Amino acid sequence: MSRRAFILGGSGQIGRAAALNLLEAGWEVTVGQRHGELPQALADRVTVTVLDRDDDRALADVLARPFDAVIDTVAFNAVHARQWLALQDRFGALAVISTGSVYVDDEGRSLGGGATYPVPMAETQRRAPASDADYSSNKVAMEDALLSGVRAPLKILRPFAVHGPGSRAPREWWFLAQILRGAETIPLAFDGESRFHTTATANLAELARVALEQPGVHVLNAADPEALSVAEIGAAILAAMGSEAALAPFAGPPRGWKGRTPWSVETPVVADLSAAAALGYRPVTDYAAAAPALCAGLVEQARGKDWLTAFPGLAAYPPQMFEAPPAK
Repeated sequence: MSRRAFILGGSGQIGRAAALNLLEAGWEVTVGQRHGELPQALADRVTVTVLDRDDDRALADVLARPFDAVIDTVAFNAVHARQWLALQDRFGALAVISTGSVYVDDEGRSLGGGATYPVPMAETQRRAPASDADYSSNKVAMEDALLSGVRAPLKILRPFAVHGPGSRAPREWWFLAQILRGAETIPLAFDGESRFHTTATANLAELARVALEQPGVHVLNAADPEALSVAEIGAAILAAMGSEAALAPFAGPPRGWKGRTPWSVETPVVADLSAAAALGYRPVTDYAAAAPALCAGLVEQARGKDWLTAFPGLAAYPPQMFEAPPAK
């Protein structure tokens, strides 16, 4: 008899990858989503249920028949953690997507506050205080609530710069927009050496499946096998697009918006993946291998549309980051 999994947030980029991974491993998959659509090829293979995750009754109704595993791709705060604690007799194991931004450095500084992290950074690194103040502190509160009350096997996964099909806010558009406008040079601050570890959704999905098959509680960094520099990411995208644009690294921080990318960090953010490897996890792709299909999909998704319509999540970034004129 095949194992049964429920994925909350199934229409998002992480949910799609998780569903495909489990299906290919022989699982029976049900996805829960409030809105959005799955690719038809995936929708034909899963059971889809429409629900609002903040509706406790709706969530309990879906789990009326227990699942072997639950993957929550959209858990955000302690309230969401308590939902699962109340339902933990209805699933065999739980995997929850947190974020690498929970980490602060030894001085308590966050990613956007001048943090200097160890390289690589293990799961034992200090975290931000739990609160409802912002995205990262809410995720910490969610983690703490689960860790303090869970009885079922629990897997907390911390991805970094996520990439994959179905993104509403693809960082790759920073390069693609300039390539499509015909930029001859693309400037990169910090000599193009910024390293903000990327996480392919395919790798995150594989780690979730492998971890769910192990007993116990695990907190795991989730990232690609290598932490590429911004220049290496750019080179992979240029190659995927067959572009002859030249990267133009320069020393120091961005000059206004020139050279400021969604991966631009002054000090490296590199995840230690040894804990995941110890569970038997092996990555299924790397950034360069994933880039051609990813870029082709994004270009098609944006065809004939304003970029904010195609990728509404990019509205959270300053518009100048994607609308600056081509560099000369």
